[in-house]
Amino acid sequence: MIANGVLVLNRNWTAIHVTSVQRAITLLVQDLAQVVDDNYRTYDFNSWRELSAYVDTEGNQFIHSPSFRMVIPEVILLTSYHRVPPRAVKFNRRNIYIRDGYKCQYCGRKPPREELTIDHVVPRSRGGRSEWENVVLACQSCNAKKGNRLLQDTPMQLPRAPKKPNWISIVRHTLKAQSRPAWQRYVDMAYWNVDLEE
Repeated sequence: MIANGVLVLNRNWTAIHVTSVQRAITLLVQDLAQVVDDNYRTYDFNSWRELSAYVDTEGNQFIHSPSFRMVIPEVILLTSYHRVPPRAVKFNRRNIYIRDGYKCQYCGRKPPREELTIDHVVPRSRGGRSEWENVVLACQSCNAKKGNRLLQDTPMQLPRAPKKPNWISIVRHTLKAQSRPAWQRYVDMAYWNVDLEE
């Protein structure tokens, strides 16, 4: 099984996003990035490929070509990137589940994932939009109880108003889920340096 992604660092060593293995290799081949090892040493494509020939196969993932094998990097460092791209969080089902901690936001229970639904706080039939501030996870029971009503027309309450999560909370969850220790130091640094939203 190929690794799920490669952590990308800006040239000032701050984590900026996670990319696919294919994209990371492309950046290496184009000399736009270097591999970072556990001791903060950097390698260009050729030196990483040469080093990979001496790496034990146990505990490592490789990509193979007809003439060589190469360890899949876990972290790459961009060589000439200057500005930080916007750290946008995609509005999708996965990120809603992460933001809400896989729990019903009305009753606080954590049922099996297949028993959770996405509820519109202001129902779409009443003009509610599909956006961060209007959707929450709800168990099937709470979703049925609320139905097509506005929250103030029910005895139900939300513990907090839904809002767009910040980028670093999503990355930290991804890090935990993938158990990628090589990412930890960079994601921790990004966590402490990220701007707080009002």
